[in-house]
Amino acid sequence: MDRVLFRGNHAIGEAAVRAGCRYYFGYPITPQNELCEYMASRLLEVGGVFVQGESETASVCMVMGASMAGARVMTSSSGPGISLKQEGISFLAAMELPCVIVNMMRGGPGMGNIAPSQSDYFQATRGGGHGDYRTIVYGPSSVQEAVDLTYKAFDMADEWRNPVVVLGDGMIGQMMEPVVFPPFKEEFPEKDWVLDGAEGREKRDLNSLLLDPNELEAHNLKLRDKYRRMEKEIVEWEEYLLEDAEIVLVSYGTASRIGRGAVNNLRKEGIKIGLFRPITLWPFPKDQLYEKAKGKKIVVFELSAGQLVEDVELSVGRWEEIHLYGRPGGVIPTPRDVEEFVRGIL
Repeated sequence: MDRVLFRGNHAIGEAAVRAGCRYYFGYPITPQNELCEYMASRLLEVGGVFVQGESETASVCMVMGASMAGARVMTSSSGPGISLKQEGISFLAAMELPCVIVNMMRGGPGMGNIAPSQSDYFQATRGGGHGDYRTIVYGPSSVQEAVDLTYKAFDMADEWRNPVVVLGDGMIGQMMEPVVFPPFKEEFPEKDWVLDGAEGREKRDLNSLLLDPNELEAHNLKLRDKYRRMEKEIVEWEEYLLEDAEIVLVSYGTASRIGRGAVNNLRKEGIKIGLFRPITLWPFPKDQLYEKAKGKKIVVFELSAGQLVEDVELSVGRWEEIHLYGRPGGVIPTPRDVEEFVRGIL
């Protein structure tokens, strides 16, 4: 297939359309506005529906309605906008409604700025709303991977009946790279739970209000069991030059690209370092990281003040030697900055 040059936000939109997404509800916020813009025109071409809601809250509720009716549906935002969607995301998880949520992270907290950052890691991986729930979270490191993971996210959402988050940042959203797009999906799974009219069959109910504590507990335990199966079955990661590594650099998303450059340069100096990159940020590849990093120095490089590092600590234990190089607020360091940090701990 031909490679075409695409901006990250536009590429995600095209991948979603090819995955069968025909409904998009969102609200503008930088740095993901190009995704809204793309879907506004592209969905008209394929007979879909685009609505810019009056708010983020309204938009995520529209997602809920479309998902209940069986549609493949997506929304997107960044930072503060995702915060406003959290109540709806909690409802979606509670009712086991599939959808895809794209977050192009910006600097925070508060309004922060519009620079690329990884400040929403906790929000995405910890179940950012109220209640016991989880979302599947993918962390792409390139525009091609953003395409591939968005395309896959719709299948995963349907398979697990769960919201899926594609967690990028302003760099991935704005950069242009050559990509190969997957084909248009033509077959989709049947959904025997959708609300499409009850004539001739028993009525169905999708509801997150369970006032009986015993009933709510049973539902939560059912969800917990599903999340435990996810942790065993859908973990993804990448490793680079770890075979003989004495130092393991842990990084994800665009930060891992900077980290890979640092690894290559440090290797030329004879420093045995490799890269471990989680692709599923939740479920986190904790067992795999433990096997690759036990007994070694660990450097966590993230574009935030210290969020990814907590999952690393949970994976390998505080008894390991863990060093955090975190750059928050939208500051983008170079490979040389990472190299200097690594040399400083040796």
